[in-house]
Amino acid sequence: MRDAAKASTPSAAELRATFDRQRPLSIGVEEELMLLDRETGDLAPLAGEILSRVEGDPRFKRELPAAQLEIMTSPAPTVAEAIAQLAAGRRALAAAVDGLVGLAAAGLHPLAPEEGKLSRDRRSRELAREYGSFARRQLVFALQIHIAPGSSDRALAIYNALRSYLPEIAALAANAPFHQGRDTGLASMRPKLAELLPRQGVPPPLESWDQYEAALDWGVSSGSFTDPGGWWWELRPHPRFGTLELRVADAQTTVFEAAGVAAFAQCLVAALGDRCDSGVRLATAPTWRIEENRWRAARDGVEGRLADLATGERRATRSRLRALLTELVPVAGQLGCEAELAQAQRLVEENGALRQRAVGESEGVQQVVSWLAERWLVGT
Repeated sequence: MRDAAKASTPSAAELRATFDRQRPLSIGVEEELMLLDRETGDLAPLAGEILSRVEGDPRFKRELPAAQLEIMTSPAPTVAEAIAQLAAGRRALAAAVDGLVGLAAAGLHPLAPEEGKLSRDRRSRELAREYGSFARRQLVFALQIHIAPGSSDRALAIYNALRSYLPEIAALAANAPFHQGRDTGLASMRPKLAELLPRQGVPPPLESWDQYEAALDWGVSSGSFTDPGGWWWELRPHPRFGTLELRVADAQTTVFEAAGVAAFAQCLVAALGDRCDSGVRLATAPTWRIEENRWRAARDGVEGRLADLATGERRATRSRLRALLTELVPVAGQLGCEAELAQAQRLVEENGALRQRAVGESEGVQQVVSWLAERWLVGT
């Protein structure tokens, strides 16, 4: 018998069953977006009012910051279908706000102050009590990607190997160079702000579902989190959805860019799954080595250099990404996401961080917010 504290977390058998019943490689996305004051461009803490306008539409969800909403898609067999849902969500939300606020997506608001207002739901109040001002500094916006690995037997093998690619995804999707009105010198400041809370960054490897059950049980029993959703990290096996959830990418300014990041992620999971099925033992790299590359990805985005996790040999991030995307082209053909993977190839040359910086240099940081808002419906 499991005690009362453990009863709130799934058992290893329940986790296995959840992962076994998902359609292999189905994909869904969750996009955290910012609400903007129409006059000033500042963050507008009006999430509650906007949610009342969409009348309980399940696509839209409240988040910790009161100036943030999330668009959620249903599981889809292809990236194109998932992104079509995301585009429809953007259109619907733009119609619902009807001029009350502006909408935009990026890893951070370029001008927002250090702290902001939080939502007033129970979860947000609990986080505010637990983390104080660090919770109020979580004005961060991510693109979260869910991919079903196909079975519980290969889910953890893919998870352990996919940890190694988190820096590549972060570099490609970097879209947060400005913070509090200044250039931070980073391609993405978002992960550094997220680190103010626990369980951020590269997750620990998991050897078995029993080990994952024990980790979730300990988290609840210790009071570290109230339910399995508090296992935050930048990658996690989602205990309710039966997916590998990538939480490493910055929110993307347009749906085109979101499609590129999603296709890259889906192809990576598919390729690792194929290798696993063929009997190849997937490597589980030391966490600290991945963290070294994570720092380089946050600092330099696509313009830096990443180290080989086995040899330490450094290689230009762009060259590494180009080679990896070339390897994934046949996989994209099988998944039907060739066009979306081509968007990822474009991000290698110029991602969101570089585009924001170009606007900031030519027009000033103040204009970056307007530029982001103007691109909200591009491609929808």
